[in-house]
Amino acid sequence: MQQENMVEITDSLLISAVVERGMADKVVDAAMAAGAHGATVYFARGRGVRERMGVWGIAVNVEKEIIEIIVAQSASDAVSQAMFHAADLSTPGKGVLTVRKLEGFYTYVSEAALANNIGDGK
Repeated sequence: MQQENMVEITDSLLISAVVERGMADKVVDAAMAAGAHGATVYFARGRGVRERMGVWGIAVNVEKEIIEIIVAQSASDAVSQAMFHAADLSTPGKGVLTVRKLEGFYTYVSEAALANNIGDGK
């Protein structure tokens, strides 16, 4: 990779959601409809007290899907709200959603995009 094409993107947030297995497609579809450009999804298995007892007496499935989406700060509210509602996170035991500011986010930006001031993070 050529050094001059490595661009720091500022003003970006990472939205992460841990949801019940089988919900990721629905959550990603909602996020993309709200302005996300893509997502990374992977599988996980939870462990802990909630696994044995459930949350407020609700049995919790230990198999999870984790969704990570990088968005511009201007899109974060719409995308995170869409994800929250699509995953039904207002129901106990359905999962969690976090939003974190990215201190350093670098990616490749083509010469054509640089010529059009795309990817300057400003």
